[in-house]
Amino acid sequence: MLVPALPLVVRRLGRLSYAQGLELQAQLVADRQAERIVDVLLLLEHDPVFTRGRNAREQNVLVRESLLRARGFDVFETGRGGDVTYHGPGQVVGYPILNLAPDRQDVHRYVRDLEEVMIRTCRDFGVEAERVAGLTGCWVGRDKIGAIGVRISRWVTSHGFAFNVANDLAPYSL
Repeated sequence: MLVPALPLVVRRLGRLSYAQGLELQAQLVADRQAERIVDVLLLLEHDPVFTRGRNAREQNVLVRESLLRARGFDVFETGRGGDVTYHGPGQVVGYPILNLAPDRQDVHRYVRDLEEVMIRTCRDFGVEAERVAGLTGCWVGRDKIGAIGVRISRWVTSHGFAFNVANDLAPYSL
């Protein structure tokens, strides 16, 4: 049985600071919860930033925050799931603001769907990507090409995915 497509507005925003992205997401989540808008997908790049999710482990931050800031990186605690993540120029970040209620209230399915979108996008560009059992994200061999960290409030999603496209990978070693 075919399911009718739901309306989705895609906004390509270019490069934003992480603070600007958080502020925009908060406003759109409130608007979506109040049913003032339809589902939205924000696509953007961020200025260099490290974010720590709710499950972040200190041992995964190899450099003191003061040193990161001195090197030009912003650092944010964030309400999304996941661990420490780097965002920067050349990385496509997607923030789906979706209402999962009433018929899509399955967080694990939502995360698997985001992985599947990344895998299919890679395939469209001739790159064979896959899931890795027990891990979240999208992988090409042993290399992670896409990360996922989401937040769901009253069944409206925020945060989302980060896709390494043409970004400098050096910050991942910090």
